[in-house]
Amino acid sequence: MADALVNTRQSASRQSAARFLNRSGYLLLLLTIALTAIPYGTVHRWWIAAFECAIFLIATLAVVEFTINKNWDFHLSLVAPLLLLALFAIIQSLPLISGPGPLYPRTSISADPYSTRLFAIQLMALVFVVLLLLHYTSTKVRLRRLIYVIIGIGLASAVFGIIRHHLQTSPGFVLPALGTDGRSFGQFINRNHFAVLLEMSLGLTLGSIVGEIGWRRRVFVLLAIGAFLWIAIIYSNSRGGIVAALCQLLFVGAFLGPVRGLTSDDDDSRWRRSEKLAGGLLMRAFVIICLIGMLIYGVSWIAGEDVASNLQLAVTDFSQQQMGNNVNSSRREIWSASWQMFKAHPITGTGFGGYWIGITRYHHASGQITPQQAHNDYLELMASGGLFACALGVWFVINVVKRVGRGLGSSDTNSRGASLGALAGIFAVAIHSFFDFGLHITINAVAFFVLVVIAVQAGRLARGPAEHPASAF
Repeated sequence: MADALVNTRQSASRQSAARFLNRSGYLLLLLTIALTAIPYGTVHRWWIAAFECAIFLIATLAVVEFTINKNWDFHLSLVAPLLLLALFAIIQSLPLISGPGPLYPRTSISADPYSTRLFAIQLMALVFVVLLLLHYTSTKVRLRRLIYVIIGIGLASAVFGIIRHHLQTSPGFVLPALGTDGRSFGQFINRNHFAVLLEMSLGLTLGSIVGEIGWRRRVFVLLAIGAFLWIAIIYSNSRGGIVAALCQLLFVGAFLGPVRGLTSDDDDSRWRRSEKLAGGLLMRAFVIICLIGMLIYGVSWIAGEDVASNLQLAVTDFSQQQMGNNVNSSRREIWSASWQMFKAHPITGTGFGGYWIGITRYHHASGQITPQQAHNDYLELMASGGLFACALGVWFVINVVKRVGRGLGSSDTNSRGASLGALAGIFAVAIHSFFDFGLHITINAVAFFVLVVIAVQAGRLARGPAEHPASAF
C-alpha cells in the first residue's frame, strides 16, 4: 500500500514537472519568435546564432519533457524532406570530389562549403521550430495564440515602419543600420523583406476574420488591423509586396465561397446544391483569370525595377548609368545567369549558400557587382540544390497539401479560418518569391513555417471539441 502511494506521488510529480516544461517551452518559443523580428529580422551571423541556440535550448527542454512522459511521438513524416535537405547540404560541403591529378586536393560540390554548413544548421533550427510547434500547439487555444503572435509581430512592424517613415530624418532610428535612402522600411534593411512578413500577417488576419465572423467587435478590430497592414505594405513601396498582397486577397475571395459550401446543410435541395456548385466554379474561374493577369502584369512591372532595392544589406546604389557599364545587375540578367548555372549543375547544384561564388562564372559583366542572390527563390533552389533539392521541395509541398484538407472542410469556423488564413499567407509568399528572396531572412522563414504548422494543426485540431473564442485571451 505504501509503495503504491509513493509511486502515485512520484507519477504526479513527474506529470507536474512535464506540464511545467511544456508551458515553459511553449512560452519561450513564442518569445523567441517575437524577438527574432527585432534586429533587422535577424540577418547578422551573431543574431542568427543566438536564434539557433535558443531553439536548440527549447528543444532540449522538450526532450526532457518527452523523457518524463515517456512519449516520443514526433511528426517526422511532415519534415522528412527538410531533414533530407539538411543532410544533402552537409554532403554538398564535404570534400568528396577528386581533382584531375594526384597533386590536386579533393573538392566539394559546394562552391562555399562553410556557408553550406551554416545553411544546414539554420535549416535544422527551422525544422526544430516546426516540430516544437506541432508538439506545443496541442489545443485550439494555443494555436489561436500562435496566430495572434504572428499578427502582432506584423502589426508592430507596420507601426514602427510608418512612424519611422514620417519621423526619421537621419541614419539610424532605434536600430543604427536603418538609413534614409528609401531602400529599407520598418526594421528591415530591405523593404521587400518587410512586405513578405506583412503578407503573412495579413493572410492570418483575413483568415481570423473568417473564423471570428460571429463576433462583430472582434471582426471590426481585425478589419482595422488588416487595413493597417495593407496600408503599411503600400507605404513600403514594395512592388512585389503589393502584387502578392493583391493576389492574396483574390485567393481568399476564391476560397471563401467554396469553403463555406463544404459545410452546407445536408437538407439542401439538389437544385440548390447545383446552384452553389455552378456559382463556385464561375467564381473560381474568374479569380484564376484575374490571378494570371495579375501575375503577368506583376512580372512585367517588377522585372524592370532597380535591383539595388532588393539586395540584402547592400549599400551600393545601382544607377542606370552603372547598368550601362556592363554591370548587368537587372533581374533579367541575374535570372538568365542563374538558369545557366542550373543547367551546368542540374543534379546537385553548386551548394546552398554558395550562390554568390558559383554565379560569377555565368554572370557576364564587368565584375563591379556580383549578385548575392538570384532574386527568385525557385531559381536559386534549382541553382543551389539541383533537381534533387527541387524534388525534396515538391515532396514537402505534397506533405503539407495532404494535411490541410481537414481544416478547410471543417465545420468549426475557427479551424476553417486558421487554415484559410495560413494558406493565404503561404500563397502570397509563393508569389513574392518569384521576384525576391524574402525567405532568406530568418524571421520570414520562421513565420513561413509557422503558417505551415497553423495550416496543418488547424485540420488536426478540427476533430476535437469546439472552444469558446474568448478563451484565447
